[in-house]
Amino acid sequence: MTTTPHFPARHEEAPASGGLGSSLAYLLTRAERGVNRGLAAALAAEDVTVEQWRILQALADGRGHSMGHLAEAALMPHPTLTKAVDRLVDRAVVYRGHDPADRRKVAVFLANRGSELLGRLEAGIAEHHRAILATYGAARTEELMRELERLVEALGG
Repeated sequence: MTTTPHFPARHEEAPASGGLGSSLAYLLTRAERGVNRGLAAALAAEDVTVEQWRILQALADGRGHSMGHLAEAALMPHPTLTKAVDRLVDRAVVYRGHDPADRRKVAVFLANRGSELLGRLEAGIAEHHRAILATYGAARTEELMRELERLVEALGG
């Protein structure tokens, strides 16, 4: 059963004139937490965390990736990534193998079971996205995503 994430009703407020409400970092963190709460609910039925989903998504291109690349893509520190990958290996949804570009290095690959898992997660992810669009609006969401991409690029990320 797919659970529809709950987003509080939108309300207009005047911008805060100080304090945490005037901090870009604080507001971005609050928004990220709100989005991730809904995403976590969409992933819960398959016992997948948001971080594990990011790893699976990064591996979905089928090329295999080093732990360093995965850490960057999944926005995770290396020790946390290693534990998450170990859990995914235990579930047989990813596996470690030789890096095709350099056989001396190890890469992580998405297993067939991982592809099937991503397929099962698609409906919940799509519902989560629809809930955001319904709450915030499609045009505003697209513009926000473009602006966030520009901010990431401007900050060298």
